[in-house]
Amino acid sequence: MWVASSSEGLLTPTAVALGKFDGVHLGHQRVIQPVLHPCDRLSVASSPQSKENQQQTNQEYIYSTVVTFDPHPQEFFTGQPRTLLTPLDEKVQQLRSLGVEQLVLLPFDKELSALTPEEFVQKILVQQLQCQRISIGQDFCFGEKRSGTAKDLQLIAAKHNIPVTIVPLQTYTGDSPTQSSCVSTNPTQDARISTSLIRQTLEQGDIENANLLLGRPYTLFGVVVQGQQLGRTIGFPTANLELPKEKFLPRQGVYAVRVFTLSETSNAASSESLGVMNIGNRPTVNGTYSSAEVHLFDWSGDLYGKKLAIELVKFLRPEQKFPSLEALKTQIQLDCVVAKEVLSAEWEQ
Repeated sequence: MWVASSSEGLLTPTAVALGKFDGVHLGHQRVIQPVLHPCDRLSVASSPQSKENQQQTNQEYIYSTVVTFDPHPQEFFTGQPRTLLTPLDEKVQQLRSLGVEQLVLLPFDKELSALTPEEFVQKILVQQLQCQRISIGQDFCFGEKRSGTAKDLQLIAAKHNIPVTIVPLQTYTGDSPTQSSCVSTNPTQDARISTSLIRQTLEQGDIENANLLLGRPYTLFGVVVQGQQLGRTIGFPTANLELPKEKFLPRQGVYAVRVFTLSETSNAASSESLGVMNIGNRPTVNGTYSSAEVHLFDWSGDLYGKKLAIELVKFLRPEQKFPSLEALKTQIQLDCVVAKEVLSAEWEQ
């Protein structure tokens, strides 16, 4: 997949899905779907060279493109860093898996934020992206002070003969996403699928519903680095993970997890293990900073420098301070037993 800014290296003309797309959740996937090519008709282009080759045989080739913003608009307006469900590397990976050919990162700055809805369409969509069709969510807003609505975009784009698909809001009813404008705070009660709801469920440790809303397990990617090696002293060696600073972390505590060791040359999994993970400050050993540590069942070997993907399956308990290392050891033993039961039951399903 080709990644570009709005000013250079663009593959054009384009079919554009517009939005922030943090999480690339089930609702986002519905917005992206209308701009994708049928798999049996067109192949994925990944570079300007392939664009030239395609255009030699098909002058009308249109690149399926996701257009989003960097930094996140909320970060620009507040001046405060915002953690993300899918930092850029993860977003690229998820979009590629859907069949998106190009990701365009619009630099969200003072100039872009001041564009009127009409100017945004003319300068960005028409002139820069040579847009041929557009897909947006029903709640999409754009332009200065978010003054443009989805219907406004449809009307403005029509002046340029660009069709716009407005995708209804998606809700989760407990078994599958449905189209609805209903908004709820409980994913089991017809809740609107949104990034904010997924963040809320993760903050509560409700991993099962977060995973359902995402359409995949919530995953932490990190490199194993040197830790304090205290786990070894109580018989539970852990891999200490260095996570991207912009990654949104769920509720502090202990989780049952699936762990994938990724190949050094790609993100392909080279091995799979089961384990327990602790996210928090390790109060029993007077920890002074937040860390993420995972203990793999039935594992021996050196993981230093390896990149791991940790799929969160279930929240087991909050982090707590124990009166002694022996008490901590006993609790970890119990955590492992419960985690194995959880992971075994999930496997049987």
